[in-house]
Amino acid sequence: MLLTFLSHQWTSFWRSRGKGSHIAIQIIMAILILYVLASAFFIGVAMDVFIPQFLPNKDVLMVFNGFILYYFVVDFLIRLQLQELPTLAVVPYLHLNIRKNKLVSFLNLQALFSPFNLIPIFIFFPFCAIRISATFGSFAGAMFMVSIFSLALFNNYLALYVKRLSTVSVWFVFAGLLLLLSFATLEYYELFSIAEVSNKVFSQVALQPLLGFIFSLLALTIFLVNSNYLKKNLYMEELRVEEKRKSATDYPFLDRFGEVGILAALEIKLILRNKRSKATVLKGLIFIFYGFLFYRTELIEKDKFGMMLFAALFMTGNLVLLYGQFMFGWQGAEFDGLMANRTNVKTFIKSKFLLFTISSTIFTIVVSLYGLMSWKILLVQFAAYFYSIGVAAVIVLYFATRNYKFIDLSKGSSFNWQGVGAASMLMSLPVMLIPFLIYLPLAHYSNPYLGLAGITVFGLAGLFTRSFWVDFLVKEFNKRKYKIAEGFREHS
Repeated sequence: MLLTFLSHQWTSFWRSRGKGSHIAIQIIMAILILYVLASAFFIGVAMDVFIPQFLPNKDVLMVFNGFILYYFVVDFLIRLQLQELPTLAVVPYLHLNIRKNKLVSFLNLQALFSPFNLIPIFIFFPFCAIRISATFGSFAGAMFMVSIFSLALFNNYLALYVKRLSTVSVWFVFAGLLLLLSFATLEYYELFSIAEVSNKVFSQVALQPLLGFIFSLLALTIFLVNSNYLKKNLYMEELRVEEKRKSATDYPFLDRFGEVGILAALEIKLILRNKRSKATVLKGLIFIFYGFLFYRTELIEKDKFGMMLFAALFMTGNLVLLYGQFMFGWQGAEFDGLMANRTNVKTFIKSKFLLFTISSTIFTIVVSLYGLMSWKILLVQFAAYFYSIGVAAVIVLYFATRNYKFIDLSKGSSFNWQGVGAASMLMSLPVMLIPFLIYLPLAHYSNPYLGLAGITVFGLAGLFTRSFWVDFLVKEFNKRKYKIAEGFREHS
C-alpha cells in the first residue's frame, strides 16, 4: 500500500499543471541542499582540526560531546518554524475504505524525507567514524551514530507532534521562549549548562556504548505517541480545512502553505511580470557583491564585525529592505478587490512574511560563499539573517500599514519617485539602526561575538513570536485599511 501511495504522488507530480517550473525549482533546491550537506560534511571531517584551532585550551572530545545536545535543541526550534506537516497527501484517501494504520504509516514515512534528518548525519558521523572509533573502539563509534540518528528522529516526530497539538499560538511560543531564556540565564550564571549535561551523557555512552539505545527508545516512544495521536485525529477539522486549499499554480512547492502560499505565489508572479517590481528586485542583486567591499582582511582579523554588519544586512535582507519599503503599494491597483473578496487579512500578512523568509533564506545561502574567506563572515551573516526575518520584516510591515502611496507597476524604477513617502523613508532608519544599537554596547563592554549573539537572539525572539506580531499587524492594518484604499485610488 505504501508503494501505491508513492506511485500516486509520482503520477500526480507529472500530471500537474506547473510541472515545468516545479522541476526547475526542485533542481535549484536540490543544488542548495547538496551545498548545505557538502558544507556539513566538510565541517564533520575537519572538526578534529577546527576545535583545537578555535578552542585551543579545550579537550576535543569534551567540546564535541558538549555540542551534540546544543545542536539538537537549536534543531528542534528551527523545525517548529520550518518543518511542515505532511497531511495534504492523505486527504484524497480519507473517504475511501483504507485502514487508518496505512495512512498514518504513509504520513510517518513521508515525514522522514527532510533535509533536517540528513544534516546531523553529515556533521557528526565523520567525527564519530574517525575520532570516536579510534579512541573508544568501533562499537562505541557505531553507538554514537545510533544515538545521533535517534535524536534526529526524536526531533523529527516531536516537532510534528507539538505542531499538531497546537498551531503554535503566541502563548505557546512565549512559554517556549521563556524556557529557552531561562536555560540561557542559568547557563550565563553557571548554574546549569546544556554543554556540561551533554558532555556527561555522551562520555557515558563512550564508556558504556549500550546506553546509546536509550535515545532509540526515546525516538520510538515519540514515534508511537505521534502515530497514536494521528490515528485518533485523522479526520479532524484541520485536515478538512486543508482539503479545501487550491493549488498555488506554477509554484507547487508553495502548496504546503495553503492559502498563504497561494498569495505568496501571486506576489512572485507580480514581481516577475511587472516592470517596476522586477527592476527593484534586480537592483537588489547588486548588493550581493557588497561583501567584496566590506569584508576586508584587516576587519576580519581584528573582529570588527560592526563594519561588516552593514553589508550583511543588505545582502541577507535584500528583498525585505528594497521591495518591502513600498509595501502595500505593489497591490495598489487591486487593493479594493483584495478587500472585497474573501481574503483573510491575517493570511494576507502571513504571505508577506513567507515571501520575506523565502527570499532572505535564498540570499543567505548564496552569500554564504563568502564563508570561504573566513568562518567569521558566516557568523555575521547568520546574525543579520535572523534579524532580517525576525525583526526587520515586522518593522517593514508595520510601516506598510502607514503607506498610502500607489505604485504604477508598468513604469521603471530609474528616477521614479512614485510611491516614495514619509513611511517608506523613515522605515529604513529603525531597520538599520537597531542591530547596531544591540551590537555596539555588547561589543564595547564585552566582546564582538557577544554582540553578534545579541542580534541573533533578538532576531530569533521576533521569529518565535511571529504569531503575536501577525495579530498586532492585522490590528494596525484594520485601523487604516480604508485610508490605505483611499490613498491608492489617487494614483499619484
